[in-house]
Amino acid sequence: MSVSTTTHDIFDANPYESHPGMTTNEAEVLWEYAKLAQHIKDLTTRTKELSEQPDQNLLARLRVLERKMGLVFTLFKASVWGVINEQPATDPSAQYADTTA
Repeated sequence: MSVSTTTHDIFDANPYESHPGMTTNEAEVLWEYAKLAQHIKDLTTRTKELSEQPDQNLLARLRVLERKMGLVFTLFKASVWGVINEQPATDPSAQYADTTA
């Protein structure tokens, strides 16, 4: 049995409903399988398209995020530097003073 249907016809009409050797339930099950197979083919095609070329919208959003993260990192380094500079300076020679006398 060879049933030739286009992509859009499979979702509109059941090509198996008029088959004389099938019950209504069998025709409905085969139609659902045919629709599922078409969805999988569409998904495969879309996945292949996405893997071949980068999503420009996603790349633009990631670039904005990259700039923001660079700014956050710079501000974080500056605040750490500020905290370090606010600490009182200790005399390194006092750390090794002779306390045995």
